[in-house]
Amino acid sequence: MLILRDLKTDPAWSEEDLGIQLPKTQHACSVCLPTWESVLGYEEKREKVIRKLRSGYPRFTLNPATVRLFHEATVALADKDTQAIVFPNRDIAQRAQRFVEKRSGSASRVASYEGLQALIVTCEDYPTAMEYWRYTGEIVSSRMAEKVLQGRDTSEFRPKSLRKRLAKHGGYNDSDIYLYENGMAGLFSVYRAVNKLLPGRKTLQLEFPYVDAMRVQKHFGNGVVFLNEAVGESFEQALQRISKGEFSAVFCEVPSNPLLRTVDLDSIASACRDGAVPLIVDDTTCSVANVDVSKYADVVLSSLTKWVSGKGDVMAGQVTLCEDSAFHSDLREFFEEDCSGGSRLFASDARVLSRNISDFGRRMALSNENGEALAELLNDHAAVESVWYPKFTTPLFYNRLKRDGGGYGGLISLVLKNRKKSAKFFDSLKISKGPSLGTDFSIACPYTLLAHYDELEWAEGCGIDRNLIRISVGQEKKERLLDVVSEALNGL
Repeated sequence: MLILRDLKTDPAWSEEDLGIQLPKTQHACSVCLPTWESVLGYEEKREKVIRKLRSGYPRFTLNPATVRLFHEATVALADKDTQAIVFPNRDIAQRAQRFVEKRSGSASRVASYEGLQALIVTCEDYPTAMEYWRYTGEIVSSRMAEKVLQGRDTSEFRPKSLRKRLAKHGGYNDSDIYLYENGMAGLFSVYRAVNKLLPGRKTLQLEFPYVDAMRVQKHFGNGVVFLNEAVGESFEQALQRISKGEFSAVFCEVPSNPLLRTVDLDSIASACRDGAVPLIVDDTTCSVANVDVSKYADVVLSSLTKWVSGKGDVMAGQVTLCEDSAFHSDLREFFEEDCSGGSRLFASDARVLSRNISDFGRRMALSNENGEALAELLNDHAAVESVWYPKFTTPLFYNRLKRDGGGYGGLISLVLKNRKKSAKFFDSLKISKGPSLGTDFSIACPYTLLAHYDELEWAEGCGIDRNLIRISVGQEKKERLLDVVSEALNGL
């Protein structure tokens, strides 16, 4: 009988856990990187770390089933010195083809493979094709790859009941919800939609965003204007530019990740209405259970991989069109074509997500309670210099969005007063450690090292300390969680 490891009571935090799946499944969305040194080894591609990895975040690290799928497609379709990258459908493969050819100038081709589509590129262009895979999230999921390898049906799935259940969490119309392979695929679809609607303009990114949200805006379309902190004179000037209709869209995360800052959505939404500019708001960080941005936004983005699923074993993204938006009908026309039937989720992934969301509300309430208690402990501890948490960070703007009965979420960032002790604290912290967030087990990472290792000076210039540690708080017993963190801090 297979006994799965319960990461809430038996976390993966020590050196012996390096590389194990988080959670223990072939479809895990995270991997254990238990020490500061292992994170550095992962970023620097050291063999002693890389060879131990049994999983990883799927846009960054190919699942073993996906590796086999790429290999078999390469054997079947590719010539000497070329490789195949498999995508879910022809439209996506052709978008990837255009991206690669624009970047490299080299010709490539698209071919059908087992009901999917393969992009055949030179070995030299393979890394560029994988940039498309990572940035856009338009990927073959591990379950889809597994089914193809088994010779089983990969036909599309129409999860009508799933859309209705997700709609209830936000008070949305289910017909306004579109489901994608993951959160980045949803964001990329919105980016394509607004650039089709208002072509020739740059987008505006307010506050420090998740790394690949910025890269989509940089590498596709007409570029991006980035305002790192939406306050003061620069923010006032940005509002004026929005009011004049300068941008194709305004993007922001509420709260931002990892600094958990909340923008003044009242002022931004007003400027967007004046300038007829779509406002795109991502609510992933604290989830739809805690914040309601629909009265301000034209589109709400959510990574269902995180808090909504909560298990870390399936990827999915949600795009929600806000019914009062002036762009509603135009955007719906785009998404009805781009996301036929309201979903691009593979059937098996949709079923797993449907199962996982059954206790979303209860799980989020526990993470809210645990997160607030831990944030208070960290905020009061003598060894901690700064804590970022929505209760403390721009609370005025956050509280305007907080739902009745909602909380401040389970995501916390911190830096120690003595930066030289950051590694010691992280290594001794007895909770699971790896990328991602929103799982029912707590998970920590040195966020800046993982997300911005190749641009640390730039990140620090934006206020993201290279020693910043992010903790996603799960549903462990609160007393045990507080004791574990206190023990690591008191041992410094």
